[in-house]
Amino acid sequence: MVKRTRPLHLSIFLAFLLLTNGLVRHPALAQARAASASGSFESVETTIGAIHQAFRAGTLTSEQLVKSYLARIQAYDQPTKLNSIILVNSEAVATARALDAEFKKTGKLRPLHGIPVIVKDNFNTKGLQTTGGSIALKGFVPTEDAWQVQKLREAGAIVLAKSNMAEWAFTPMHSQSSMAGETLNPYNLAHVPAGSSGGTAAAVAANLGTVGLGSDTGNSIRGPASHNALVGLRTSLGLVSRYGIIPLYTRNDVGGPMCRTVDDAVRVLEVTAGYDPHDPITKNSQGHVPNNYRQFLKKDGLKGARIGVMRQLVDKNIHPEIKQLFDQAIADMKRAGAQVVDVTIPNFDSLRANQWCADFRVDLETYLRTFVKRDTLRTLEDIIRVGGYSDIVRDRLISQQTHSGRPVHPEIPCGDAFTDPLRIAYRNGIEAEMDRLKVDALIYPSWNYPPALVGDAKGYKGDNSQLIAPATGLPAFTIPMGYTTGDLPAGVQFLGRLFAEPTLIRLTYGYEQATHHRKAPNRFVALGQ
Repeated sequence: MVKRTRPLHLSIFLAFLLLTNGLVRHPALAQARAASASGSFESVETTIGAIHQAFRAGTLTSEQLVKSYLARIQAYDQPTKLNSIILVNSEAVATARALDAEFKKTGKLRPLHGIPVIVKDNFNTKGLQTTGGSIALKGFVPTEDAWQVQKLREAGAIVLAKSNMAEWAFTPMHSQSSMAGETLNPYNLAHVPAGSSGGTAAAVAANLGTVGLGSDTGNSIRGPASHNALVGLRTSLGLVSRYGIIPLYTRNDVGGPMCRTVDDAVRVLEVTAGYDPHDPITKNSQGHVPNNYRQFLKKDGLKGARIGVMRQLVDKNIHPEIKQLFDQAIADMKRAGAQVVDVTIPNFDSLRANQWCADFRVDLETYLRTFVKRDTLRTLEDIIRVGGYSDIVRDRLISQQTHSGRPVHPEIPCGDAFTDPLRIAYRNGIEAEMDRLKVDALIYPSWNYPPALVGDAKGYKGDNSQLIAPATGLPAFTIPMGYTTGDLPAGVQFLGRLFAEPTLIRLTYGYEQATHHRKAPNRFVALGQ
């Protein structure tokens, strides 16, 4: 079931298709081109809603959809050097056929019935290799799914492929691993897609799957989503389980959707939110999960809203083109009926100071002990011994051998968002000012600078995602707000109160419907064009 990593894995998988389908010469690619030529269903920029409508109309099957995405992966991922996919799931077509048979028999579609998902390679996937981008875990095949993957499968989704990522999720700048090399930005291949979920972002942006899963410790859902014209949801800490995700820093980690539309992201959230006894922090979600989240998708969601512009993240160290796009976003929100006010958080610098705690060793070794269970791979030192990683990764691993806890005032416990006194004070400070000014959300650019050039470490500038949500536990959603020179995407971020996802859904959907900035990257057109 597990395919060798690039470049052999795709050719092996296509051989599998030839054998199991009795077809000749790349059947999935031929089918996709024929479908495009005949004017039938086109997977480029499609949505879950459109797919399900086509299923019901009898104009599309899940098997056809899966094959169309596999054809796009084969045509685009390696030939363009996008390098977003580590491996494809050899059971995807068979799973799609079973779901088609289920629908034919029952006439009912599950919430994500037949929807192909790109899953970041730090989510455990039962029966499918999971590595966190590191050759140290090459060949590790989990015996159970991560909570979110399990919930997606129960909802009818299909794990189509595992995506490349920054090794061990270490860097927010790029997505490079010892398993698959470096992922590029599909909008401009000379630039990075950000990290660490850059593989998922690039694949979903290039329409190699319908929706994606990423993880976010400081930036890693919202940064890549912003750089790839996607919607990225970092939900409240405690709303969605992290069980079965290879940790970076569990106290900050969140997993969630990376999608082309707010509607699709909300559909993914809807099936994953809620209490999981494997992840005790999710007990805090009880009483905060509505019967459904799609009820908050209001086209006029900005009408009557009160939006706060967080001036401390906007008025300095910002690229002029990003500033222009952000000013236009404010104007668009006003035009859609929102009242926009300036916000300055009192004591912001002191509130956000000393929030960092290093606990990678403890978290990683717990994961190895719980899931991997190899006698030769039990400690951080075992990971270092395997080697095969970049200088950046090696240096980070070595530093984690001796760095732990809080670097300043180590006597203050490094608790989660509900037990750490410094984190609680920071969150209270943000929410108190929001309450005083009666704003529904705070906004700021997800990045104050465009995506950096590949290999340009100095080009990594203006990452706002790191500054508030990870330490406070507050939810933050990013959504496309336009493009800078070189066709490079930029995103605007909406930060809300704890467990105020319904409000953020209403606001981001309203903004999306008022602007429609999302577009497919020019190089990744429909097959047959």
